[in-house]
Amino acid sequence: MPDSSRRTYVLALGAFSVGTSAYVVAGLLPALVSALHVSTAAAAQLVTAFAIAYAIGAPLLSAVTSQWERRKLLVVALGVTAAGNFLAALVTDYPLLFAARVITAIGAAVYTPVASAVAAELSPPERRGRAVAMVFGGLTVATILGVPLGSLMSQHGGYRLVFALVGVVALAGAVAVRLMLPSVAPQPPVPFLARFTVAKDPRVLALLAATALGCLGAFTVYTFITPLLAETAGVQGTLVSVLLFAYGAGGVLGNSVGGRITDRWGSRRPLIGVMSAMALTLAVMPFTATSVVGAAVTLFVWGLSTWSVNPPIQHRLIEVAGPSSGLALSLNASAIYLGVGLASVAGGVVTRYGGPTLLPTVAAVLTVGAGSIAMLAWRRRAAVAPPVPAAVG
Repeated sequence: MPDSSRRTYVLALGAFSVGTSAYVVAGLLPALVSALHVSTAAAAQLVTAFAIAYAIGAPLLSAVTSQWERRKLLVVALGVTAAGNFLAALVTDYPLLFAARVITAIGAAVYTPVASAVAAELSPPERRGRAVAMVFGGLTVATILGVPLGSLMSQHGGYRLVFALVGVVALAGAVAVRLMLPSVAPQPPVPFLARFTVAKDPRVLALLAATALGCLGAFTVYTFITPLLAETAGVQGTLVSVLLFAYGAGGVLGNSVGGRITDRWGSRRPLIGVMSAMALTLAVMPFTATSVVGAAVTLFVWGLSTWSVNPPIQHRLIEVAGPSSGLALSLNASAIYLGVGLASVAGGVVTRYGGPTLLPTVAAVLTVGAGSIAMLAWRRRAAVAPPVPAAVG
């Protein structure tokens, strides 16, 4: 196995711990409600706390830590993620657990965009799309294995055991990064405020808007998949969890396919193709997910197309942002969490007034809008000149 591939797997391990840290609370809600004596709504705010801290922290921390050596920064980020999880495993009241989630999010907000950028830098040009996809593959596996396994373990050992184990995985990732990655120099020094000029580039703004809108559409359906499948296919309970594995399997394959087709054809054509497939699958979902088999096939194709989107978008961000690609990737991570955070609100409104079967149609329209906006990243030129490195000395 080439050195670049081994290094990418190490980065993916860290992404798995970060992704599990982010999503595992969804599977721990019953245990949290019982142990902390809080409402389900209050327990769910632990997800919101993580999302807000991540969305705000990602771009700011990217700028603050821009001159840190990359390997050291990745180790520290995973260390903070581990510390947040260990604290969550030790505390016994809600306010401290809330604070622990914020600490965990700070580490995650630093790790994910830096890991993506380092994976691309350590890989030859023809494999950069696959390298970025591999890092995001760690997040995909977290949704497929980390969350359901965490839910299962919490039923037998409580939520503290789950947080402790996630902390151990994050710590193992930090050790692996320190031992297996080479030292990676930071980008040339740029004044703090100058780093944010990348956010004025209309191509970057288009990609960020497309990410937020696409995630809004996807998670509007995913968050309410249980009532949707109950309405269309008449399934519920354990069978819904089984069907979600079909979505997850498609996601793992899609993440890999997205990276490979981006390496082969660039980012524009793959992005058009996968977003078109995603919109079409959502549009026909109320008519194809009417049986267990139909739902399984539909969810597999939906997961395949949805998780193929990240590699071409991040590849294009790295192309257009140049020296500020680290900040651009952190802004993209914030856009993802913004979309996820708004999805529960949007999905709740649609479900209340139009019923769950309207969700895929609304999501399809949002996806078409996201794809249309993304195309501006190729049709517009930068509105500002790229930042000029400051003189050293």
